Amino acid sequence: MAADNLLGDFLKARRARIAPSGREVALSGRRRVAGLRRDELARQAGISEPYLTRLEQGVDRHPSPQVLQALARALELDADTAAYFYSLAAPAPDPMPDAARSASPGVSPGVGPGVSPDLSPDPSPGISEDVHRLLNAWAGSPAYVRDRRFDVLAANKAARALASMYEPGHNLAREVFFSPEARRLLPDWPLIAEQTVAALRAEADQRDPQTVRLIAELETSEEFRRLWAKHDARPSRDELKRFAHPDVGELSLRRQALTVGGAEQLVIIVYQAAPGSASADALARLVYEL
Repeated sequence: MAADNLLGDFLKARRARIAPSGREVALSGRRRVAGLRRDELARQAGISEPYLTRLEQGVDRHPSPQVLQALARALELDADTAAYFYSLAAPAPDPMPDAARSASPGVSPGVGPGVSPDLSPDPSPGISEDVHRLLNAWAGSPAYVRDRRFDVLAANKAARALASMYEPGHNLAREVFFSPEARRLLPDWPLIAEQTVAALRAEADQRDPQTVRLIAELETSEEFRRLWAKHDARPSRDELKRFAHPDVGELSLRRQALTVGGAEQLVIIVYQAAPGSASADALARLVYEL
């Protein structure tokens, strides 16, 4: 993955996904490219073709907000993908100072009821003891902390019992595409794969060398390459996720994504079952066996 022309690559990929109108087809005759031609997108966005060429080639990397908005409309981007598109035109963030990186983050929203004494004896680097305590307070709900690159940094016992991919040290994107166990565990694997790729694009810093290396590895998967080439961007949502657990059977769990105050690069994911449901019973059996 080249990280030096993200804006231009996005524009070319999304331009190829827009179907030309009947008028454009009539004017152009036989077409040799998929989607809109460069001059057609420029005309729809109200900018010059030479300027769009400079954007796509990476000569100009910081168009004005007005130009970005016009291109987003012409490319028919949804709100999530438009927000990602705007971020590509922003200057690269400054590296985080070591002191800020090691500061103990708080959590938003607040802690749940009850605190289990089952704290990890060796808290993960960058994860405060308060966050570990919070994870273990949710003894009946699988919960883990990941970063924006989808590296799992900490997890409670319920999460680790739900799936081995939630063990700290695992990368969730790598697990989704390369682990046979993950494919067996996730009945809706094609949807989960699509969501994972869109969230990785929306959340990860593609200018970060570790992210570049991760995506280069993931691109050895044909399925990942196909989804990554679509340039969809959508952060993790509070959605229903199904698991086919080998011990307790099928579970349908609601996923909640929470941010860690003071450490926005971290995300807490919590899974909950609907009260009184078969999934709640299965989750209770899973937790009881721990």
